[in-house]
Amino acid sequence: MKGLFLITALLPFLIMGQVKPLKDKVDSSSYYFKKAVLLSACLPGAGQVYNSIKMTTGRKNAFWKVPIIYAGLGATSYFLISNQKMKNELKQEYTLRLAGGGDQKWIDYDDPAILSIYQQYLDWRDLSILAIGAVYLLQIVDAGVEAHFIKFDVSDKLSFSVDPTLMNLNSPGFTLKMSFR
Repeated sequence: MKGLFLITALLPFLIMGQVKPLKDKVDSSSYYFKKAVLLSACLPGAGQVYNSIKMTTGRKNAFWKVPIIYAGLGATSYFLISNQKMKNELKQEYTLRLAGGGDQKWIDYDDPAILSIYQQYLDWRDLSILAIGAVYLLQIVDAGVEAHFIKFDVSDKLSFSVDPTLMNLNSPGFTLKMSFR
């Protein structure tokens, strides 16, 4: 188990050591996109950290997303484990009842109620698996989208303003001004 964890932790660094970009690709945002997505796929949050390091203009800190990613993965994993434990407990209770026994914890429930609760926890367990996948895919998409904005121009030469105005001297409205200098 420790070996698997070590391989998983070191895999992004081993892969990135093998990737050699072409000289004309270094400034391309597609290179940053591919690398950020690959890092995030191998280790959740690694793409966000990579983007934070590579950003040269604008916001330079996407580190705050990493605890949110791990909190989402941790919460959904917790629900998966607790729903799986409860499903197994209900399955064991039902098989004990079929054999003529049972646990005092479930004495208030009849057999159809036990089966109904079992089905509920089975559904919740399946939803927890989907939620883990959704959080995992969402963090990969976030790393990719943010990587596209690494070379995005946020200089002062670009401006956008919305000002109130009177139209036809009696109707209120808004004026939209955009300038590209």
